[in-house]
Amino acid sequence: MSFVKGLKCRECGKNYPKKALHVCSFCFGPLEVDYEYEEIKKVISREKIESRGKTMWRYKELLPLDNEPTVGTQVGYTPLVKADNLAKSLGVDELYIKNDSVNFPTFSFKDRVVSAALSKAKELGFKTVACATTGNLGNSVAAQAVQGNLESYIFMPANLEQGKVIGTSIYGTNVIGINGNYDGVNRMCSEIADKYGWAFVNINIRPYYAEGSKTYGYEIVEQLGWKAPKHVIVPMAGGSLIIKIGKAIKEMAKLGLIDGSDTSLYGAQASGSSPISTAVKNGSDVIKPVIPDTIAHSIAIGNPADGYYSIKAIHESGGWAEDVSDDELIEGIKLLASTEGIFTETAGGVAVAVTKKLLEQERIPRDESIVISITGNGLKTLEAVLDKVEKPRVIEANIESFNEIMEKREACIV
Repeated sequence: MSFVKGLKCRECGKNYPKKALHVCSFCFGPLEVDYEYEEIKKVISREKIESRGKTMWRYKELLPLDNEPTVGTQVGYTPLVKADNLAKSLGVDELYIKNDSVNFPTFSFKDRVVSAALSKAKELGFKTVACATTGNLGNSVAAQAVQGNLESYIFMPANLEQGKVIGTSIYGTNVIGINGNYDGVNRMCSEIADKYGWAFVNINIRPYYAEGSKTYGYEIVEQLGWKAPKHVIVPMAGGSLIIKIGKAIKEMAKLGLIDGSDTSLYGAQASGSSPISTAVKNGSDVIKPVIPDTIAHSIAIGNPADGYYSIKAIHESGGWAEDVSDDELIEGIKLLASTEGIFTETAGGVAVAVTKKLLEQERIPRDESIVISITGNGLKTLEAVLDKVEKPRVIEANIESFNEIMEKREACIV
């Protein structure tokens, strides 16, 4: 049974049918999925959710399909790690890592949104899917299109990390590299979507696609024992994820699944591409586009589609936004790896480093529950840390050579 009424403009409230639409024809505001919450409330419960398979589809009443999912049925329900070692390093009492770096099948939170988008695209009758990507999204669309027997086209900046380029090309998709940054790629893809009538997951299918991000928030709440955390730090590119995590927590409270939804949301960006955090720190709700200049390619979007609404979500929650340098984000990657054994990509390094900065600024209390959002796997962005880790010591294959190392180590300790 579907609980989706249709689409609704986020600005003027005008209603639209369940079609491949993303912009209001009346006021040009963004469209979002409109649900029958009162009907959902009659059928959903903690017990029903807990009885289902451990995937994102355990929350299917709150997702935008009319039928059962046909793509990405094993996506989601990634670990929420109680990060005691990192907590000790940062001087906080209760810290968790929501670890989508091990999401199935392509090791990023984008598997969630793509599962929702491609399942909806098939419902709407599309045979070809596509996306503009900074890396992770392209990986996921290519992989899940294969699962769904869909043709796919992936458009990406030509200078992306090789791990992400290969991690898309391996699936036999049509990869198109574009000279320039993501914002230029995205503009071109809007024209392609109109001309060829394909399902672009982050353009004409965007309202359905974005709903997949809510499952990240649902899982945090459930894995915390059906309670909302006090603080969540989220890396921001287009700004959609932080909005949807906030929406997920509010929906849980609205449906009576949790008591209260007083979570503060904190946006994290790289300083070389920080239009959202800059606006927040300047006390403005106006996004000034920038030309990205950072190694954090996965969140290097200079003109974020949901920038205004992410600022609104941050302010309404009582949160904040901050940004960090490339050197700081690398230290964030290394800190998470050396304390919790989790190797995250650059976006995760940004989230960890921003958490550290916000604690130092006393914007986040040290005695309340904190969740850091880790959205992608470090094996995709090896270039970022290639020259920042210690090189192996090479010795001969005999015990004497190793003894020399240990003797030097003991001498240093003394």
